[in-house]
Amino acid sequence: MQTIIEIKDLVKIFKDSAQEVCAVNHVTLNFSAGEFTAIVGPSGSGKTTLLNLIGGLDAPTSGSLIVDGKEISLLKEREMTLFRMHHIGFVFQAYNLIPVLTAKENVSFVMELQGRKRAEVERRTTELLEAVGLSDRMNSRPAKLSGGQQQRVAVARALASMPKFVLADEPTANLDSKSAENLLDIMERLNKQEGITFIFSTHDPRIVAKAKRVITLEDGRVVKDE
Repeated sequence: MQTIIEIKDLVKIFKDSAQEVCAVNHVTLNFSAGEFTAIVGPSGSGKTTLLNLIGGLDAPTSGSLIVDGKEISLLKEREMTLFRMHHIGFVFQAYNLIPVLTAKENVSFVMELQGRKRAEVERRTTELLEAVGLSDRMNSRPAKLSGGQQQRVAVARALASMPKFVLADEPTANLDSKSAENLLDIMERLNKQEGITFIFSTHDPRIVAKAKRVITLEDGRVVKDE
């Protein structure tokens, strides 16, 4: 399988006036296309920080982080923004939908930023919302959707840009059990049928049970990879 993420000796240290915290401690990992991987560990183990580093939302203190053939730690802020837009999809615990936009508009927004043709934007938006079971809620704003429906819109939005992979940070944390199961079934199907790569940061045993690979962090270090 094609390697899409190469991490070598990655370190992230957060500093404040009182102390330094090594959130990611000399991590070396590779991820391949088509993975369905869960990163697990106790609170404070570095899961979200590692995901933020991979997604270019945070900069490493040291080490190498190559995403789709590019050393992203060397990119300037605008270059990193454009790189994320075209290469990485994000699903956040808090949904992060734009409240004044409908489900359809939230999904199509990133493609419009990419400069895609209107006909392509319309077609792909419709396909994605159908894929996540929301073809009947396209014109609803987030406030009119349940938590599970909002998170499904977030998954459709993450896939809209046709990214190399999707990073999902605790995507089921705010969902009831039925909504979480439905969301996981959708992501698992997209992974199996369309080969979409998903990397999760999670405490949820349901995600761990479905994952093909589980990476365990403790104190910022990889202690298991199986």
